[in-house]
Amino acid sequence: MSGHNKWSKIKRQKAATDAKKSKAWARITRDIMVAAREGGGDPGMNARLALSVEKAKSENMPKDNVERAIKRGTGEIQGADYEEVTYEGYAPGGVAVFVEALTDNTNRTVADLRALFSKSGGSLGQSGSVGFLFERKGQFEVPATAADELTLFEIVADAGAEDLSLEDDTFVITTPVEAFGAVQKALDAAGLEVTEAELTRVATTTKTVDLSTARSVTALIEKLEEYQDVQAVYTTLEFDDELIASLQ
Repeated sequence: MSGHNKWSKIKRQKAATDAKKSKAWARITRDIMVAAREGGGDPGMNARLALSVEKAKSENMPKDNVERAIKRGTGEIQGADYEEVTYEGYAPGGVAVFVEALTDNTNRTVADLRALFSKSGGSLGQSGSVGFLFERKGQFEVPATAADELTLFEIVADAGAEDLSLEDDTFVITTPVEAFGAVQKALDAAGLEVTEAELTRVATTTKTVDLSTARSVTALIEKLEEYQDVQAVYTTLEFDDELIASLQ
């Protein structure tokens, strides 16, 4: 899990260009639309929408864009109808890959993803082929300077969190999906800075491969993440110190 978090930080460092920012806005817009469609347009009553709106703010997405996305989701204004889909497959070295996407054309998306896997030395599999290797979780990141570990543990444990770990200069809080909203409210009530909040998938097991293969796997991950319909990519790749140093 820590390796995946470090990979996420590397991705955020790489995502500073305007081109990548526009892609981030497009992904957040789709996520807001689906969240609003499924849970209503009030972030106060819709935890998933609240999370998407916070991500929009962190990416400096204009407020008007956010409001339009919500209205498209609730049907107040016309917009494309996006469907949530997941894809499963294998990267080089037998590393499992789980992809979350939002698309208005599933035929296009599956064909494009199959091609990306194939060209990268991997293969797109059947539904259920690797999904059992990942657990759906909520995660928050809080700067280590924001609170002492015991105090933070008491705050989040009382709200339903299941794990708190210190990674470099950041506390990582892991929650069951059903406790995500309660933990978020507890952190807000305590006035604690949250630098990252997301619903994620955590690998229950990881796979170690040689450095050359690991680079091929991360190259596939980056291609998948750059694809317009993909929202998130998760793998069982073990991000050891050597690989992290190589990627940085």
